[in-house]
Amino acid sequence: MSSSQLLKGILEGCLLAIIGKGETYGYEMIEKLNAYGFSMVKEGSIYPLLLRMKKEGLVTTTQKSLPSGGPKRKYYALTPEGEKELAEFRSRWKTISTSVDDLLGEEK
Repeated sequence: MSSSQLLKGILEGCLLAIIGKGETYGYEMIEKLNAYGFSMVKEGSIYPLLLRMKKEGLVTTTQKSLPSGGPKRKYYALTPEGEKELAEFRSRWKTISTSVDDLLGEEK
């Protein structure tokens, strides 16, 4: 399994976590992912996920004008359903990551 295949499985949860910290827009999410070491994630790869998350009712979007007068940006915020999904992702991730860490630790 390549790292990109593995990443696709956790990227939605990571996006929910970023949005859960406060309303944000696409490029800002990429910057935050990069700051956490997800440099392999490109801007174009998150928009299909964000669209699906909106269709599933996990996020809402709001168009906002920039103070500088540039083009409007689409800001994302979690819905109550998105907050629930984020809590479930955190729980699943904790279980999975603990199990993997335990297993890999046994190999020493």
